[in-house]
Amino acid sequence: HGRRFLLNDTDNSSNDTLHATTVGVKATPKPTPKPILPGAGVKAQEEEQSSGMTIFFSLLVIGICIILVHLLIKFKLHFLPESVAVVSLGILMGGFIKIIEFHELANWKEEEMFRPNMFFLLLLPPIIFESGYSLHKGNFFQNIGSITLFAVIGTAISAFIVGGGIYFLGQADVIYKMSMTDSFAFGSLISAVDPVATIAIFNALNVDPVLNMLVFGESILNDAVSIVLTNTAEGFARDDNSMVTGWETFLQALGYFLKMFFGSAALGTLTGLISAIFLKHFDLRKTPSLEFGMMIIFAYLPYGLAEGIKLSGIMSILFSGIVMSHYTHHNLSPVTQILMQQTLRSVAFMCETCVFAFLGLSIFSFPHKFEFSFVIWCIVLVLVGRAVNIFPLSYLLNFFRDHKITPKMMFIMWFSGLRGAIPYALSLHLGLEPIEKRQLIGTTTIIIVLFTILLLGSGTMPLIRIMDNEESQSRRKNKKDINLSKTEKMGNALELEHLSELTEEEYEAQIYQRRDLKGFMWLDAKYLNPFFTRRLTQEDLLHGRIQMKTLTNKWYEEVRQGPSGSEDVDDETELL
Repeated sequence: HGRRFLLNDTDNSSNDTLHATTVGVKATPKPTPKPILPGAGVKAQEEEQSSGMTIFFSLLVIGICIILVHLLIKFKLHFLPESVAVVSLGILMGGFIKIIEFHELANWKEEEMFRPNMFFLLLLPPIIFESGYSLHKGNFFQNIGSITLFAVIGTAISAFIVGGGIYFLGQADVIYKMSMTDSFAFGSLISAVDPVATIAIFNALNVDPVLNMLVFGESILNDAVSIVLTNTAEGFARDDNSMVTGWETFLQALGYFLKMFFGSAALGTLTGLISAIFLKHFDLRKTPSLEFGMMIIFAYLPYGLAEGIKLSGIMSILFSGIVMSHYTHHNLSPVTQILMQQTLRSVAFMCETCVFAFLGLSIFSFPHKFEFSFVIWCIVLVLVGRAVNIFPLSYLLNFFRDHKITPKMMFIMWFSGLRGAIPYALSLHLGLEPIEKRQLIGTTTIIIVLFTILLLGSGTMPLIRIMDNEESQSRRKNKKDINLSKTEKMGNALELEHLSELTEEEYEAQIYQRRDLKGFMWLDAKYLNPFFTRRLTQEDLLHGRIQMKTLTNKWYEEVRQGPSGSEDVDDETELL
């Protein structure tokens, strides 16, 4: 409005009043603005009702899936991965809703459609942060070179092979024709692996811990790398690069990717280190609710900041989770340590379950465009891309590794490249034109994800058994111990390493005993860990134990509802 007044003032004399200016504005024909309150109020009310139904539907789906997972655990159906069960349930629910809509009993079309924005803002950050936060379990940092090579170079190789194959096959009129940037975007999104079932099988069969960490670490970094690569391809698809040569385009894309990768990783690492220093010097241990609140804020902070300055929120929140797990977690009180672990696991489980359920629902709710040749060639290219990623890089790494990656480990790593929630959500997020191209990409992605989860995921355990003939007898005896339930494994175990509280003297003694540390591990143990984590006094340890005991005693008193409950509890805790 100020600009409008200024333009009118230039046409009138400087002595004109504000009234004259407004008259001048009325004289010029301007489109009358729509009334704000009445129309917006009705529309806002409709959106609120629609959002309410979407929330209700999502919670209903998650609730049914939780009951399903509970039944799997109760009836010891441990051979069935939860992701397979939840996707299958989603398919059944989608078919049931389709029958209801066909008979015009209800219309849940909008509620059952998956919204990509909801995935990237609400569902994906907790999944990625929890995966980074749970990295303390293995020798991640000792294998960081190998994991980074597989995740970054390997994912790029896979994306180039799938994207290039689709582009050239399209040019040869073998399959649906797509541009170079669109092909590369699809190759990037389909290269995100999700070996949740495979990790569960590895844990159950006591597979080599190095192989376990390579697959686990690669899958976590790979998700973030795949998202950054897809965003890079999308950005170049939006820009007009018709005057730029292919080599210049490649260099621009490489520069953009490196900026996104290292910029986002640095931002996440910095946020994690700031949180560690803050909670080291700003003691909130006596008020766990405030301490937990600060942890939640620091957890989501890098995601919002990175997205706001056009970096990758997923990459930053992943590195923030790794750093906060390594340093900040040890500055927390025991109550908040346990609370943080269980909250992150619960939220990540609900988010993953929601995505897998909607993946099953999408078979009926998504407008499909199916081309048999395109799907078959894409599956072949995905398997070839994964093979070219794993085998050559493994042979290359063996020249520099003391602990070699055997051909059997390579084959299992190739076979374990399951596709999961992230390719599905990325395919819906792509703004491809025309609409039939978007539908083709979405349908093909859903088929590839279901193919890898249902066939490759179910076949990983038999494959390991077949390849491991030497220990087949002992494995057969331990068949009852094989458990693919990720939820039961997470619920049964508190990470003892994450509950360790060392005094200054104990920490120094531990470092002295581990004089074989090299490289970053030595630097971390000698300088970084003492700087970013607090060494506890005996008084701090005593206060932590009293805090835990008080909470336990209160719980027992409420459960027992007896006047002498606390005394009995003291006796019981001493016995334990």
